[in-house]
Amino acid sequence: MILMKNRAPQTPIYTIGYGSRALDAFIETLRKYGAQYLADVRSAPYSRYKPEFSKEPLEQALRREGLHYVYMGAELGGMPKDRSYYYANGKVNYDLVQEAEFYQKGIARLADASERGLPTAAMCSEAKPEMCHRSKLIGKSLTEAGVETLHIDENGSLLTQEQVMKRLTGGQGSLFGEGGFQSRKRYR
Repeated sequence: MILMKNRAPQTPIYTIGYGSRALDAFIETLRKYGAQYLADVRSAPYSRYKPEFSKEPLEQALRREGLHYVYMGAELGGMPKDRSYYYANGKVNYDLVQEAEFYQKGIARLADASERGLPTAAMCSEAKPEMCHRSKLIGKSLTEAGVETLHIDENGSLLTQEQVMKRLTGGQGSLFGEGGFQSRKRYR
């Protein structure tokens, strides 16, 4: 696991899902929390349902607003290309992904952004953070690395990683600690 350097993080890493938000409302939410960098953590940065959130139009819209777009789906996406990160049922095994070198490099980039004081939000499509790898994988890793992680929920409110985990588990802790998370969808 990536460990932070000796100094404390200067700024939290936010996560956000666009869900049913309009692009203008999405950008307004980023501005509300001061995010200047958007790390797109979708494995496939395209949307049939919300084409304005596909990579190229989104990047252009953010640039017009003075915001920066960074594609990080190859490192931090929720659907790795390598099938060895999947269970037999087609769901992604986040514990395996968390140990992968490509993933560790992505987490290190986000941790570095935090240390450097770069206001960054990691984005995926799912509006509810508890339903997305942003919390079950990325938020978990960042928190373990000592990086404050705040999730912007479907209503535009901030939740800590702990609050999102309580939403996910219904407040029921595991006898063996957190972990064992997997994608909620099956991918074939």
